[in-house]
Amino acid sequence: MLKNKGLALLGLILLFVGLSLSSCKSKFEKLRTSNDVAKKYQEAIKLYNKKDYTKALTLFDDLVQRYRGRSEAEDLYYYYAYTNYQLKDYLSARYHFKTFADTYPSSPKAEECRFMTAYCYYLDSPNFSLDQDNTYKAIESLQLFINIYPRSERVAEASKLILDLRDKLERKSYANAKLFLDIGDYQAAVIAFRNSMKDFPDTKFAEEMEYLIIEAQYLYAKNSREIKQEDRYNEALVEYERFTEKYPSSTYTEKAKKLKEDILKGIALTKEILATYSENKKVEKEDEQQQ
Repeated sequence: MLKNKGLALLGLILLFVGLSLSSCKSKFEKLRTSNDVAKKYQEAIKLYNKKDYTKALTLFDDLVQRYRGRSEAEDLYYYYAYTNYQLKDYLSARYHFKTFADTYPSSPKAEECRFMTAYCYYLDSPNFSLDQDNTYKAIESLQLFINIYPRSERVAEASKLILDLRDKLERKSYANAKLFLDIGDYQAAVIAFRNSMKDFPDTKFAEEMEYLIIEAQYLYAKNSREIKQEDRYNEALVEYERFTEKYPSSTYTEKAKKLKEDILKGIALTKEILATYSENKKVEKEDEQQQ
């Protein structure tokens, strides 16, 4: 009997909770479909402050249309942009932050919204291994913010974010160049490593990439036709000399020395092959003349 009473009591509690939730939902739905925009506005702000951003956005979606052109529209749109931001919808958030800054350029919040536009691009910048379109847009947007508000307290943060984004592009550039080496496109690897260092002259990967240029150029020569090998080996030798002069105590010194040995062996072998080929041609020509 006690068990039955307990089950009955639990059923009543669940029924009460269900009715309460249903009542709350009905109350929100009733407000959502009402034309009482003032009350809807007040409730949207309350929901935002309670961090119930999903419900707040539902109300804001309707209110931004109804308040267009009214004095309350500025604050309303500010909340609207931040609601999207809090929901991590950075695509929508940056659009609304930019719209706010463009629509209300004299607003005390315009600077903040211009910064948040760029910051949303920053947050949407993907891992360096992926397409970096948003990274470039984030840098452009952050630089625009610095140009418009050069004395802003947010300039230091914007500059720091740009450095972080450039680091990502630097890693992307290095990884792309390294990929050419890994897949055996050695000529492209040499070009890509050089371009990467040109684009990022202070890159942390400079020493490694300059060593890898020797390796890529050596492999390019080794896999070329014999008639082109000697010149390409010599280019690798030039890269080796440049590397050892620039990095006399490099962690890659021993590897570079081994490459130099292989390069010299390659040159010697190439000369031998070409000499044999030339001698064979000479003999063939003499045979033809005698016939």
